[in-house]
Amino acid sequence: MRRAIVTGLLLATITLLIGLGVWQIERRTWKLALIAQTERQLRAAPVAAPPPSAPIDADDAYKPVVATGRYRAGTDTYVQAVTDLGGGFWVLTPFDTDRGFTVLVNRGFVPADQRGKVAPPTAPQSIRGLLRLTEPGGGFLRSNDPAGDRWYSRDLAAIAEARHLGRVAPYFIDASEPRTGWPRGGMTVVRFRNSHLVYALTWFGLALLVAVMAWRVRRRI
Repeated sequence: MRRAIVTGLLLATITLLIGLGVWQIERRTWKLALIAQTERQLRAAPVAAPPPSAPIDADDAYKPVVATGRYRAGTDTYVQAVTDLGGGFWVLTPFDTDRGFTVLVNRGFVPADQRGKVAPPTAPQSIRGLLRLTEPGGGFLRSNDPAGDRWYSRDLAAIAEARHLGRVAPYFIDASEPRTGWPRGGMTVVRFRNSHLVYALTWFGLALLVAVMAWRVRRRI
């Protein structure tokens, strides 16, 4: 009876490890498809920025869009960021489109000493950029503090409520036009971590190790 229980536990462990490896292979297939789709979207021609009523999901992330309208002055939100240029802030400004809705635009990056010194243009603008999904809650181990005006993620609903913007689009636009001054646009980083094959090989290796050890123990007995 004891031998049967031990054998059953070993078989269950090996099955679990193999299952985890297969799951990582499936995740890898999904991740490669996501990367391919994103690369196709980045090469596509920009489309009109969708209104707030349009359904937005993960497949729309990084889609090139264009919007025309005016920035709403005096309502910038500075979100902490770390970029290749060092630490600083993303500058998010509400943009009232000529189609009757408001969308937040990430105008780009500024260093800390430029906070509050980069008012948006007052003339009508045509904004080109990438559609990005909201980032609710905050950053790693740091929650957004609307009352203290401290932001660690681009949480659109919280920003709209704190700035009394009314209804805004459920996405923001990363401005893609690079500039030499501040804010510095065109700094979107499109990167997907893909270590699923390594994880799969690890799980399969552990399954093989357990099987070999079990066989050696049984052989000695």
